[in-house]
Amino acid sequence: MGAAFARRLAQAGARVMLADISPRGEAVAESFGAGGCFMLHDVAKASDWQALAAATEARFGPVSILVNNAAIAWFVPLMESQEADIRRIVDINLLGAFFGMQAVIPSMRRAGGGSIVNIASVASVVGAEGLTAHSACKWGLRGLTKSAALELGADNIRANAVHPGMIATAMTDGMADPVHQPIKRKGRPEEVAETVLFLASDASSYTTGQDFAVAGGLAVP
Repeated sequence: MGAAFARRLAQAGARVMLADISPRGEAVAESFGAGGCFMLHDVAKASDWQALAAATEARFGPVSILVNNAAIAWFVPLMESQEADIRRIVDINLLGAFFGMQAVIPSMRRAGGGSIVNIASVASVVGAEGLTAHSACKWGLRGLTKSAALELGADNIRANAVHPGMIATAMTDGMADPVHQPIKRKGRPEEVAETVLFLASDASSYTTGQDFAVAGGLAVP
C-alpha cells in the first residue's frame, strides 16, 4: 500500500520521501525523478525518525504531509501471544507512528500547517479474532490520531485515520476474498490511495480527527 500511496501523491504533484526498513521502495522513489527520494529507516527507532525528518526537510523543504503506513500483523490468539512478539508489534504499529508524528510536527509548523494520515485498520473499528496485538495497536493509533487532532488544530495541522479492510497485498496473499461484507472482494491498494490523497490535500481542509474506513462495507455497524 505504501508504494500505491507514494505514486498517487506524486501524481498529484507532491515531492515524496519514501522510507522502509528494506530497500524495496528505492525503485519506486527513483521513478519519480527529482521529486522522489528513498531512505532506509526503522520506524521503531525515534532516532531514525529524527534523521528522516531532517533529511526530508533538507531535500524538499518543510514537510506538509506525513503518511504513517508501516505495520506488521501476526495471526496469533491472545493466549498464544509471546511477549517479544507483542512488543515488536507495538513498536512498529503504534510507537512508530507516535515517533513519526513527534519528528515531523516541528517541520509542519515551519511549513505553516500540514496533514497527518495514519493508516490504521478495520480491526480498529470492529476488532479481529486472532489479531489481538495488531488490533490493540490499531485501536491505540485511532486514539492517538484523535488526540493529536485536538492538540494540533491551532497549528493548522490535521490528523485523520484510514482503516483499510482486506487489501490485496503481500500481507493477504493466500487469503480468500471476504464474503461476510457488502463488497465481496479484496480491495486494491489504489482504492485506499484515493482516500489518502483526499486527506493529504486541501480538499479535506476542514476535516480532522476522523475515521475513514476503506473496507468494502465491513465496518458498517
